[in-house]
Amino acid sequence: MSETAATQTNADPAELAKFGDAAHRWWDPESEFKPLHQINPLRLAWIDGLAGLRGQTVLDVGCGGGLLSEAMARHGAAQVLGIDLSPKALGVAELHAMEAEVMNLRYREVAVETLAQEQPASFDTVTCLEMLEHVPDPESVVRACAQLVKPGGWVFFSTLNRRPKAYALAILGAEYLLGMLAKGTHDYARFIRPSELAGAVRQAGLTPLRMSGLSYNPLTQRYAIGEDTDVNYLLAARRL
Repeated sequence: MSETAATQTNADPAELAKFGDAAHRWWDPESEFKPLHQINPLRLAWIDGLAGLRGQTVLDVGCGGGLLSEAMARHGAAQVLGIDLSPKALGVAELHAMEAEVMNLRYREVAVETLAQEQPASFDTVTCLEMLEHVPDPESVVRACAQLVKPGGWVFFSTLNRRPKAYALAILGAEYLLGMLAKGTHDYARFIRPSELAGAVRQAGLTPLRMSGLSYNPLTQRYAIGEDTDVNYLLAARRL
């Protein structure tokens, strides 16, 4: 049995197929992944400002095509491991890293729960961004991330808030009106309220320390990190 076969229960085959089919466009800044290209510098700066990535061993859970993984490796992390269950996305990520000669970065097709059993308390920082809303059991992912980080280390999550404003902007606006995302990218029922994520983080043995919102201004076509968590938000926690 392959290392992913036993852990497919916390993966949605339809979601894997959807992102796998679009994998060849991950690094196209004008594709449906344009929002990720735009927010990547903001996410990187927010994470680095809290965790200080230089010289660290970092895990990026649900790395997709490797936008954040590669950015963290380039930013000074000693070693970055990106994991995902989409072989097509990982293939694109590996090819881009090889062409860019990013040597302190590797990828692996493995479920986070499996890796947590193999390598507990092995990473200085763990990131899991824009993934929780795409899996059947997000709390299982949170627990695994908590197991993988070293004592004193940081864990970062980002997801979408289950509020009417998020439905209006992230689905109706971004997917149907503005065409910023492919239709069907998100399922509102899987959005997670900040209180729910904070509760799951605490139950996993982590301490939530910082929460910020990520908002989009359609007039300036720019994203910004601030206080508004009604749509997209980031949560930073530590294993104390």
